Amino acid sequence: MSQQIYITNSYKYDQPRVQRAGLRIRGNMSNPQPLEEVYDMSGARLALTLCVTKARKGSEADLDALERMFQQLGFESTMKRNPTAQQFQEELENFQQAMDARDDFISCAFVVLMAHGLEGRLKGEDEKMVELENLFEVLNNKNCRALRAKPKVYIVQACRGEHRDPGETVSGDDIVMVAKDSPQTIPTYTDTLHIYSTVEGYIAYRHDKEGSCFIQTLVDVFTERKGPILELLTEVTRRMAEAELIQEGKARKVNPEIQSTLRKRLYLQ
Repeated sequence: MSQQIYITNSYKYDQPRVQRAGLRIRGNMSNPQPLEEVYDMSGARLALTLCVTKARKGSEADLDALERMFQQLGFESTMKRNPTAQQFQEELENFQQAMDARDDFISCAFVVLMAHGLEGRLKGEDEKMVELENLFEVLNNKNCRALRAKPKVYIVQACRGEHRDPGETVSGDDIVMVAKDSPQTIPTYTDTLHIYSTVEGYIAYRHDKEGSCFIQTLVDVFTERKGPILELLTEVTRRMAEAELIQEGKARKVNPEIQSTLRKRLYLQ
C-alpha cells in the first residue's frame, strides 16, 4: 500500500503531476497562515556556563555579562570556571541528571561553553580536548527526559579554526563601523539551537578587558530587545557584521553561525 504524503506549505506545485505521483495537497495555498506555535516558557529556566578563564583574558567580563542576562531573563544560573576536558563532560551529565530528578516543569535550558577551541572541539583547563558532539548528546531528546521536546540552546564562544576574515567591500548603503500538536514521537535532535561565536574554520575574538564581541553583543540584544530568539540572533549577526575589530593593527570581521532544529518560536521575554 502506498503511503499518502500531505504537502501543507504555500509553494506552487504542478498539481496534476503531484496528484499523479500519489501526493495529496492540503490547505489553501493562496492564503498562507501566520505561524502560531510557541514554546511554553511558564516553567523553570535553567542555565549552565562552563568557562575556561585560564589564558583567556577578558572572559570574566563575559561571565559578568552572562550572569546579568540570565538574572534579567529569570534563569536559574550555574557557572563553573576552568573545567578540565573531562569535567566539561561531567558537568553536562550532572546538569542533565539534576534536571531529570526535578518534579517541577522545566521550560528550557541554556548551556554556555567558553574556551580555546578548534572545529568541533574545546580545550579544557588541562589542555586536553573534548568533542562538542559528545557534549551536545547529553541533553538531546533521547538522553534528557526533562528537556524532551523543549528548547536546548548552546552558546559556544571558541575558535573553530585559524582563518581570519579581513572583510569585503560592500557598495550601496553606508555601513557605520562600531568597535564594540503535540506529537506522540519526535526526532532525537529537534528543539536544539547551536549558536557559535564564529563560522567553521575561523578564529573567535576576545578583548583582554571588555570580553568577547560575541558574548557582549548577544547579551545586549537579549536584554534590550524582545522577539523570537531567531530574530534576536539575526540582530546579533547584523551588529557583529557591522562592527570592525582590530587585531595586530589589522581590521578583522567576524559573524556568528546559528544552527537550529527548533520546532516552535522561542520567546525569552
